[in-house]
Amino acid sequence: MGESDNNGKVSMEEEEEEQPLSPAARLFHSPSFNCYIIAILGCNTKFKPDVIKSGLEQTLLKHPRFSSKLVADDGQRWTKTIVDLEDHVIVPDLDPNIDFADQLVEDYISELTTKPMDLSKPLWELHLLNIKTSDAEAVGVFRIHHSMGDGASLISLLLACTRKTLDPEALPSVPEYKQAGSTNSGGFWWFLLAFWSVLRLIWNTLVDMLLFGATVMFMKDTKTPIKGAPGVEHNIKKFVHRTISLDDIKLVKNALNMTVNDVILGVTQAGLSRYLNRRYGEAEIDGGEKHRKSNLPKSVRLRATILVNVRPTVGIQALANMMEKGSKTRWGNLIGYILLPFTIALQDDPLDYVRKAKATIDRKKCSLESICTFSGAVLILRTFGVKVATVLTHKVLSNTTMAFSSMVGPLEEISFYGHPLAYIAPSVYGHPHALTIHFQSYVNKMTIALAVDPNVIPDPYQLCDDLEESLKLIHDAILKKV
Repeated sequence: MGESDNNGKVSMEEEEEEQPLSPAARLFHSPSFNCYIIAILGCNTKFKPDVIKSGLEQTLLKHPRFSSKLVADDGQRWTKTIVDLEDHVIVPDLDPNIDFADQLVEDYISELTTKPMDLSKPLWELHLLNIKTSDAEAVGVFRIHHSMGDGASLISLLLACTRKTLDPEALPSVPEYKQAGSTNSGGFWWFLLAFWSVLRLIWNTLVDMLLFGATVMFMKDTKTPIKGAPGVEHNIKKFVHRTISLDDIKLVKNALNMTVNDVILGVTQAGLSRYLNRRYGEAEIDGGEKHRKSNLPKSVRLRATILVNVRPTVGIQALANMMEKGSKTRWGNLIGYILLPFTIALQDDPLDYVRKAKATIDRKKCSLESICTFSGAVLILRTFGVKVATVLTHKVLSNTTMAFSSMVGPLEEISFYGHPLAYIAPSVYGHPHALTIHFQSYVNKMTIALAVDPNVIPDPYQLCDDLEESLKLIHDAILKKV
């Protein structure tokens, strides 16, 4: 009887120690879709590597993905392994007095995009750069293979490793979005409204899926100066960021009764329009007064691909409990796609960028596009295999222009194992886009993180300038109306 119990225990342990890769994780290991998540952490103090390693042992290493590697025989399963932190925490020997420190850090991170990870070890690493830049005393760089989880979950996991600077025992406070409650008051009009909403949902989903299918087969975005050529996923990437005021964004949000996402999408449309107009040709200057001249084509199809986790993101508290107490929680890539069209034009009223953005987002909210694309991807993967699924996914991304995402961050300043953070700038590379834009909030700031192919976008800081200037114009337009 004892032998039977022992065998049962071993069986359960083996089941826990080996987990199959999710369908999306298998896609992320294909040669044409080998994606990595980058999280750049600006720190207000120099890093103490020993303190960081000690903290990682107590937290991140207790997460199954960060202490597992791919099975060598088929690469389709995660298996537990012993983690040697010396292989994962890299502290390069840098001259602290070097000139052009910002450029050195940019080049260092860019060089990482040319180096594949060792599949015989857990697929993550942390680089600690103890060098002062223009906006931090030191810079940490997490590089994590996308097969380990979706971006939102991985960033939430990293935040679960931090604590409030003013309360070292407390987890960060992150706003949670609450769905509006039911307005069911009964009666004929409520029934009519509900019926109309269902019809809109069905119609919008049908249209979105037809457009998605057309994108897979033949519909391509306009060949603009920011659209990458075939093979762009293999090119070196450059990462830059710019910090803007979250308070300015909220002022616009409140004045127009919108969401933060509405505003940042409007800012992005405005910034891209300004940047592309410059790339197509400089504006004319007449009599000392600058007149806006549109050099943009009359009709520009420019879409962003947004990866959506169809399973709700695990909260920071649940992730912290998992690492501290060994409790179980949901994890894995369950990813659907949304194709988000951008309006590229020079608007006379800066607020029109935000209004059009809100209309686009409201339309997408009334659609099941992400759920349908996820279900379709799983069906194709199980029916035809990884190769066919990879080809179709690659075609969708190749026929669109860029990737776009945003994530809400902590409300108070936080510390990473006792090291106060100045900013957080996440991004991703390895997908067939020459431009990825991510917005990350932190306290009263919003960081715009760009990942670009420098052969396509040689002046990413100009694009940052255009995004920042666009927010200023929108913000000033609001103040004039007050």
